Amino acid sequence: MQRTDFSEMACSIARTMDVIGEPWSPLILRDVWVGFSRFEQLQADLGISRKVLTERLNHLVDRGVLERRPYDKRPRYEYVLTDRGRELLDVLMVMVAWGDKWLAGEAGPPVLYRHHACGEISHVDLACAHCGKPMHADDIDILPGPGAAA
Repeated sequence: MQRTDFSEMACSIARTMDVIGEPWSPLILRDVWVGFSRFEQLQADLGISRKVLTERLNHLVDRGVLERRPYDKRPRYEYVLTDRGRELLDVLMVMVAWGDKWLAGEAGPPVLYRHHACGEISHVDLACAHCGKPMHADDIDILPGPGAAA
């Protein structure tokens, strides 16, 4: 099945979905983030087919989110997050906060996050880069930007 190409749409959400909109991609990024860097580790943790994992890794490398580095004389590679990929983890952290709030149930969140700067267990909270006040969907107006479609 051919995927729809969202990369040329004049919409940052669509362009981001073109990179990580397939369900396995965020899970692969999560695994690389927590230390699973080799194909076999990723496959074992995710239970994903070799074919699908290969396709997803190639896609994430092609989009500049992961980098492939050789670790053996044979053509074996490990995958590491690029700067672009590390920044994409912020999107995943927002997804974590939402999932913990709305889907964790009585058991609570499956993972806790300790903030390096203060040492406290916390979660991501969106704030305005200009004034530092909370910034959520109800707190903004949407205006056309310089890259808006004509």
